[in-house]
Amino acid sequence: MHNYKNLEVWKRSVELATQIYSLTDHYPKEEKYGLVSQIRRCSVSISSNIAEGAGRGSDKEFKLFLNYALGSCFELETQLLISINLGLIAEEIQKDVLNELTEMQKMIYSLIKKYS
Repeated sequence: MHNYKNLEVWKRSVELATQIYSLTDHYPKEEKYGLVSQIRRCSVSISSNIAEGAGRGSDKEFKLFLNYALGSCFELETQLLISINLGLIAEEIQKDVLNELTEMQKMIYSLIKKYS
């Protein structure tokens, strides 16, 4: 079993999900059950999959859940890019959020390689 609470990528993914919740508070009400719901679910999925995989009994299972977390990162990135195209995210926030997400993708990928 791995201690996910000691992983920097898990800590940062929890922080990103928290930031995403604040960010999507400003989306139009008609997006509550559309983009907002989808964005929030996949942002939470990143840290959740890291934690779930860490609680599994083997490195192989941990790696599988790290791959799920990586997939959620790319899903979130896509939804954020759609939000940017729709003008739902302020320009000054765009770079910070996307840069953090890119760093998270790299960190998860590195962990996956460690367990390959």
